[in-house]
Amino acid sequence: QVQLVESGGGLVQAGGSLRLTCTASGSFLSFDSIAWIRQAPGNQRESVAHITAAGVIDYADSVKGRFTISRDNAKNMVYLQMNRLKPEDTGVYFCHVVEISPSGYANNYWGQGTQVTVSS
Repeated sequence: QVQLVESGGGLVQAGGSLRLTCTASGSFLSFDSIAWIRQAPGNQRESVAHITAAGVIDYADSVKGRFTISRDNAKNMVYLQMNRLKPEDTGVYFCHVVEISPSGYANNYWGQGTQVTVSS
């Protein structure tokens, strides 16, 4: 029943910045994992940034030092600040949430994705 909506994508020149926003219909406090997943043309989906309910954050090596994931629980929003963008950052960025039920079943939710295009 959780619905996720991404926004903030667009066209930007290399070296520029964008901030992506993921808005959830539910509370992020109930989520076990929140991640930004991107899919570049011709490539498999890869996890760019990940944050757990405990606040533990991981980044893909390719974006460390350039991207920052953050969460605003009061607004039920997660952000991905992307700085010093490179053409290889181009792709569709998805918000992904994992919610584990008391029975141990993991529910996965995806947003519709937002396009990020970085030009040289």
